[in-house]
Amino acid sequence: MRLLLDTHVFLWYISADSQLPVTFRDAIREPSNEVYLSVALAWEAVIKHALGKLPLPEAPAEYLPRQRDAHRIASLPVEEGAFAHLANLPPLHRDPFDRMLIAQAHQHGLTLATVDDTVRGYAVPLLPISSSVCVENRLLDIPSTNKRQ
Repeated sequence: MRLLLDTHVFLWYISADSQLPVTFRDAIREPSNEVYLSVALAWEAVIKHALGKLPLPEAPAEYLPRQRDAHRIASLPVEEGAFAHLANLPPLHRDPFDRMLIAQAHQHGLTLATVDDTVRGYAVPLLPISSSVCVENRLLDIPSTNKRQ
């Protein structure tokens, strides 16, 4: 699977935050998956950090690339081809960074890892928030048991 992480997912992952769905953690850790972080995330983080809306242990320009590298997550540049996909998105979400992630997911055939309900409203491949199994007409959420780090 080829994954593109939303900002909150990446930040939750690198900080081992309990808000990160287990299925996301396991998918990011799965060695056979290709995991990407858009440079648009760094742009968003620099702006939010400067406005005091994103506390980080150090400046995002140094911290985020170091964390991305430490967790073996590939950088995804914003390429001109993404703009054609961006122009065709319906106006469901006003956040330009989330819209760019959706466009990049379309452009590169990536599965988006996000818990943002508005982003999840777009026709883009999404990583399921939980594993579900149907047993006797009941839907059960089953946490993943992958223990790899």
